[in-house]
Amino acid sequence: MQDKDALATLAWLVEAGADEAAGENPVNRLTAKPVAAAVSPNPVPLAPRAAPMNVASSSGDPIGNAMAVAAAATSLVELKAAMEAFDASALKRTATNTVFADGTAAGRVMFIGEAPGRDEDRIGKPFVGRAGQLLDKMLASIGLDRGRNCYITNVINWRPPDNRDPSPEEAAVCLPFLRRHIELANPGLIVLLGAVAARHVMGNTEGIMKTRGRWMEYRVGNAMVPVMPALHPAYLLRQPAHKRLAWRDLQAVAARMESLGLPEPAVRSN
Repeated sequence: MQDKDALATLAWLVEAGADEAAGENPVNRLTAKPVAAAVSPNPVPLAPRAAPMNVASSSGDPIGNAMAVAAAATSLVELKAAMEAFDASALKRTATNTVFADGTAAGRVMFIGEAPGRDEDRIGKPFVGRAGQLLDKMLASIGLDRGRNCYITNVINWRPPDNRDPSPEEAAVCLPFLRRHIELANPGLIVLLGAVAARHVMGNTEGIMKTRGRWMEYRVGNAMVPVMPALHPAYLLRQPAHKRLAWRDLQAVAARMESLGLPEPAVRSN
């Protein structure tokens, strides 16, 4: 098997939800005993223990490293800090900022886009350019505001050079962070903006024009969360005639939000 084939297979496994590597032979960890160390008659003082290495730079397995780093985060704050310290992504080495998220997760309505552009990379927040301005208007039309009751992130957290599409390997490094991001944000409803988000979150390979407007489900913890694929604001800027489709999808999102009692108050009372 060629290296590129192995990477593509690993990327596919990550997208399918695999989160643990196992050996060929099973190990009963309940009965396995550590081997006793031999005792020297003339013990030598141990050298000082070295500081732990950054997991992202101690191995040639960036996807495995991303899985380990993401799994270790127990809050959105920890996940953001871990991603900012992560150095095994080829995309991060050419980006200006890690574009983590914007808004409040407490509202439990989550929007997931594709990747940062030039403005997002410069400012460090998702959807701040022309597409972001249109998204803000779309949110306002159904009573949402990123500063008050909804949450926005991207599949890819580092801008690809020249806004090119990320390679499967580059995307696979980001996916463990995205899946952990969704778990920690704990949304009650997810809107996927564009074909890239629909493909990486739901594994759907159909075009966005076939998947938009169709309710799907994504498991978060023990709950199945409704998911709506929708047209990306950047696409609507290029194809304004399709805004009528986007409005139809937003109305469906608004109706589902109402039935679920979302968004939840950003500040909860005791």
